[in-house]
Amino acid sequence: MAQYMIPAQGNSEKIRVLAADSTRMSSQLLADALAQDRQFEVTGIEPKGSSILQAVAQKKPHVVLVSSALEESPTLGFDLTRQISTAYPQTRVILLMDTSSRSAVVEAFRCGAQGVFSRTESSKSLAKCISTVHQGQVWVNNEELRYLLDAFRESEPMQVTDSRGEAILSKREQDVVRCVAEGMSNREIASRLKLTEHTVKNYLFRIFDKLGVSSRVEVVL
Repeated sequence: MAQYMIPAQGNSEKIRVLAADSTRMSSQLLADALAQDRQFEVTGIEPKGSSILQAVAQKKPHVVLVSSALEESPTLGFDLTRQISTAYPQTRVILLMDTSSRSAVVEAFRCGAQGVFSRTESSKSLAKCISTVHQGQVWVNNEELRYLLDAFRESEPMQVTDSRGEAILSKREQDVVRCVAEGMSNREIASRLKLTEHTVKNYLFRIFDKLGVSSRVEVVL
């Protein structure tokens, strides 16, 4: 897997997880399986939009694991992800998918998901996915990352401006963002722009702060 990350903070507190799979039974089975791992405190929830939002408000989970398809709707999970990300920005969302098609992956991250997870992967991988996302990282495999980068390259150029119409990012910061969009590492960016890796890292932290994001994938989106 490829995860793009910010430095994680050490914390011995259990990770509170809300599991909402496509049916009540599968939600409970998923919660029971994850609860075997002592790092998690897991609650299975009825897979209905109103129940999920109410549970997020009451239980304040660190991570919500939600199926992309709920209540016989193939897109309700995406709508819920957007609502949770907007109303509870400290809660991270992982979308469970039957297949990780390009359109579904791109839409998931546009809605605010911090990770996507295919049901074909193992339960061990799911535990790692949850832990990784809780630490502030993004969970996406190499193929899914290519989907995101391709979507960015094909989109219309957008100038990020403030309320006065002035560019939020400096010209140099925009140069760094273009390199990030090409999938370049800090070392490769430093080489292209004739900077030190330390300077590139500082630029990235400033870019994250200005745009209100926490990862390279979020910058690209």
